[in-house]
Amino acid sequence: MSPDRFQEITGQYASLRVGVVGDFCLDRYLEIDPARQETSIETGLPVHNVVNVRSQPGAAGTILNNLVALGIGEIYPVGFAGEDGEGFELRAALRTQRGVRLDHFRQTDQRRTFTYCKPLVVETGKPPVELNRFDSKNWTPTPALLQGRLIDSVANVAPDADAMILMDQVDLPETGVITLKLLEAVRCLVREIPELPIVADSRRGLRSFPPVCLKMNSAELSALAGCPDHAQLEELKPSRPCWPAFQSLREHILALRERVRVMEKYSLEHAKCSKSQGLVRGGRAGAPRAAERAW
Repeated sequence: MSPDRFQEITGQYASLRVGVVGDFCLDRYLEIDPARQETSIETGLPVHNVVNVRSQPGAAGTILNNLVALGIGEIYPVGFAGEDGEGFELRAALRTQRGVRLDHFRQTDQRRTFTYCKPLVVETGKPPVELNRFDSKNWTPTPALLQGRLIDSVANVAPDADAMILMDQVDLPETGVITLKLLEAVRCLVREIPELPIVADSRRGLRSFPPVCLKMNSAELSALAGCPDHAQLEELKPSRPCWPAFQSLREHILALRERVRVMEKYSLEHAKCSKSQGLVRGGRAGAPRAAERAW
């Protein structure tokens, strides 16, 4: 890819509309100053004094952060938060992002806000040390009424979108946004709007997903294909009709494949991420544009 071609593609980002469908969580960082440690009178245990709290969107929200950093014109998150303090913080964090439209981001008293609470010991001149994380998750199936509203939102966002990204972050099936019913609705979209680029990622695997662009790392690819660890896309032979797939290779390259053939490669060093953990997700954020150009 030449610099001129790269500029031609990225120069259109501001005019694009992208839907991000999936599990939005709140990444809540508690910065602890060890110099202010006290001892609890009641328990005799150490008291960690928090001197700063940072909250930002995580999981699907990390993809959204990277789309904002890329300069995408309009971003439509499709997901939910609970009617709780964490939900208030998550909506506030999303609302402040440039180009983000919250018309299809639901708030409900039937769900908790998915939260990763991360205590960090922060000392001057030293890298932060993360302590045990506190997670808030949902352990029951997503209510049918909420699923229906999310499916309606996907149907409303898709016709005007230039691309859509699906992010399945939850560990327990059917407890988040990406449920079997929603995937069936996406399957219908693929038939009705075949020109719409859709990229999907799931930490639990992609076997149940419709024929959209699949993003996975080496371990996820190996599990999907039933191959040894560290399998590469070019090593695989399709056992069923193939569609484009992305394999993230960390700091090296992102390979776009269709019918087990490399169509285009580009360096991840151009992808700017909102945090170090978001490197792969930064690649995912740019993937729909690269896929559309390659097609």
